[in-house]
Amino acid sequence: MTVHFEIDAGVALITIDRPEALNALDVEALRDLRAHLVEVRDRPDVRVGVLTGSGSRAFCAGADLKGTRTSPASYAEALFRAPDAAANLGLYIRLMDLTDLQCHKPLIAAINGHCLGAGLEIALQCDMRVASTEASFGLPEVRVGSIPAVSGLHRLLKAVPSALAMQMVLTGERIDAAEAARIGLVSEAVAPSALRDRALGLAHKIGSNAPLAVQAVKKLSRQTAHLSEPDAQAMTELYWGVLRDTADRFEGRAAFGEKRPPRFTGQ
Repeated sequence: MTVHFEIDAGVALITIDRPEALNALDVEALRDLRAHLVEVRDRPDVRVGVLTGSGSRAFCAGADLKGTRTSPASYAEALFRAPDAAANLGLYIRLMDLTDLQCHKPLIAAINGHCLGAGLEIALQCDMRVASTEASFGLPEVRVGSIPAVSGLHRLLKAVPSALAMQMVLTGERIDAAEAARIGLVSEAVAPSALRDRALGLAHKIGSNAPLAVQAVKKLSRQTAHLSEPDAQAMTELYWGVLRDTADRFEGRAAFGEKRPPRFTGQ
């Protein structure tokens, strides 16, 4: 396996382990990654996922270009296939788009080095990003005759001011962790030795909250981003109504009144 999976107290740690390739993603690694994200989605004992790369040099340096130069089929042949079948025909970028997995549990990217190309596109699909001070970020595809193929430009334009996003994508230049924190691409940059503990600490803090409410917040954030304020409010009210009579909401209010930690069950 090129992607490892471990669980501690409701938090899943997913580690891309191809240090010899700067944790670049080939098709096998992408399939492993997706399988583990399905575990995060489906296992009731997991509340939050943390994604990182092995070693200190890279979170993920993008797609493994050495293994993706040629395709066994035309684009038209692959276009209408499901992700796995499309990947077999050369349309490997389908496996990098994680939205079809419909994982409503929070994902935190712990970025420990180079976060480039598809690596940044995957990090942008996470709900939170925490970086090592040694990390660097970029979408360099124009330098090799391509474009960010997994909605990288679209998501970067939502994450940071448009002028800065366009500068990154049009020049293909990298930014460092301090700049990434300054513009809001990551929430914070910490010492390399503290990165894992900080990311896991955030994950455990999230995991201590009511699971259904946490998932509702994530899903609501994705579903209302493009809506008008009245439409966003209408959907927000529906989610509030879904949670209103849950056991966890009653438990949360009881625990608050009794000045004790709540015991949430996800019900």
